[in-house]
Parts: sequence; C-alpha cells; structure tokens
Amino acid sequence: MKNKRVGVLMGGPSSEREISIKSGKAVCRALEAKKIDYVAVELQAGPNTNGYKKSAADLIAGMKIDAAFIVLHGEFGEDGTVQEILEQMKMPYTGSSSSASRVAMNKITAKEILKSKNIPVARHEILTKGIFTKDGGVKKYFKNLGPNLVIKPSNGGSSIGLNMASDELSLKSAIDDAFKYDYKLIIEEYIPGREITVGILEDAALPIVEILPKRKFFDYTAKYEKGMTEYIVPAEIEKSVYKMCQDVGLGSHRALSARSFSRVDIILNEKIGPVVLEINTIPGFTQTSLLPKAAGAIGIGFEELCLKILKSASW
Repeated sequence: MKNKRVGVLMGGPSSEREISIKSGKAVCRALEAKKIDYVAVELQAGPNTNGYKKSAADLIAGMKIDAAFIVLHGEFGEDGTVQEILEQMKMPYTGSSSSASRVAMNKITAKEILKSKNIPVARHEILTKGIFTKDGGVKKYFKNLGPNLVIKPSNGGSSIGLNMASDELSLKSAIDDAFKYDYKLIIEEYIPGREITVGILEDAALPIVEILPKRKFFDYTAKYEKGMTEYIVPAEIEKSVYKMCQDVGLGSHRALSARSFSRVDIILNEKIGPVVLEINTIPGFTQTSLLPKAAGAIGIGFEELCLKILKSASW
C-alpha cells in the first residue's frame, strides 16, 4: 500500500447515513494511526437517483484515490451500487462484490438462497406496497406464522423500520412504518432465543458475540443508545453448539458469496438451534461495533482490523 491513497467512503443517501459517518470517521482515525495516506469521501444525502449516482461517481473520481474503503451502510453502499461504480472505474475496494452485496442486502433473495443451502431461516411472507391492502385483513399472518410477528423492510439495516406485533392493531402500525423505508417488506415468525452474531474476517468465523438488549428486542435504540445493551464475547454457549453457530455463520457468508468480512445475525433457539436473521456485508465500524468486538476477543485491535480489511481489497 506504499504510495497508495485510500478514500474512505461514508455518508450517502440511506437512512443509516449518520451511523455511516460515525463508522467512517473511526476508520479514518485508524488509517491515520497506521500511517496510511487516506482522504474522507463523504457522499451527500439523497435522494438516490441516476443523477445522484453520477455525482457520486464524479466525486470519487475527483478525489484521485487508488482504492476505496467502503463504510456506506444501507442503500447505495451495501446494496452493490457503489461497488458497481468502482468496478466500472476499475478501482479496488473493500468488502463484497456488487452482485454479492445486492443479494445480501435484499432479505427476500438472501432468505431464498440460504434455504436452498439448507441454512435455517424464519418462516415468512412478503408484502408489496400497492398490492397489499389492510382491508383484506391481517389475521392470516398470525394464523400462518404464529402469535408473535416481526415486520421489517426488505432492504436496509440498523433495525430501521423493524417492529414486532402481537395483535392486528400493532401489525397494521408496523406495516405502515416498514413501508416508509421500502416498497417490499417481510413479515416473519418471531423465534424466541438468544440473540448472537457471528463475525467473519478473512473468510473465517470470529468469536461469537451474544447481545442482551434491555428492550424487548435489538432495535435501533438498543443498538445505538449507550447502556441499552450488554454484550458478551465470547458468548457462553456449550462447545458443540458454539461450533455449530460459527459453522452456520460462515456457511451463510459463503452461500451469499460474501468476500473477506461480514457479520451474520442469528437467533439461537433452545429447541431448533441457530436460525439466521440476516447477513451484513458492511457492518458497523465504530470501536464499539460488533465486528470489532469479536475481532478484539482474539487480540485484533480496531486499527489492525481496519488494516486487514484494507489489505483484502485487490490491488
């Protein structure tokens, strides 16, 4: 990486813009500590249109960088769009390819692929805005999926637009909220159990992090409000089950053709074992984020983690 300039891509048009900027600034500090020549590249807020795509490409090109460290969460960054721009520019970048990112970001497609590989996922149904009408009744979802449901946008992260419902009124409200963030959403069965995440680095499973939110589930507030969640790493799980969870995490990473690193969120149910919720191809990169916590458990500090990820980009 000698004499190479790295652009740290952050911000962007998604609902996760604020978290992206926090992650990007943390990565910049890490690269500075490692004496890497870098420049912060903050993409503007939306809307995400063809004009936005062109202006983002022009901004990146104007920075005269040799490679991109992508810290754009959600839309535009995690859905393969910026990766496609960089591929057209023949510029090396961190993380998964445009095609793998696109698949992993779409929870519907990702679930179908994971199921085809015999990786357990929650039972679910898909709703499309414009086709779905609440007048048709929502009782059937409780009948088909159980007494407690999880509702979330098809694309997106940071638990934005994610809600739980246990009656018709709360389900209708949750559907309205999720449709603010995407035109397609998923209603899935609520599976009780321990919330864990398996970080992947250099295509190998890291120690498992157990997530203990003080709220009913790991929502946006629990993730980002200080003191709202406790984390245990490595998770205190029986040895054989621990290995099974790591295998499921790594298997999910490979099934979706993710590259170098990711984070796989899982519910560990006492009866049925690990069930995959989703895979994040650009997880949080603040010093308190889950992937850095997992890496830290085996002695990989935040600065070293960023360096390893940067080195994974093809030069």
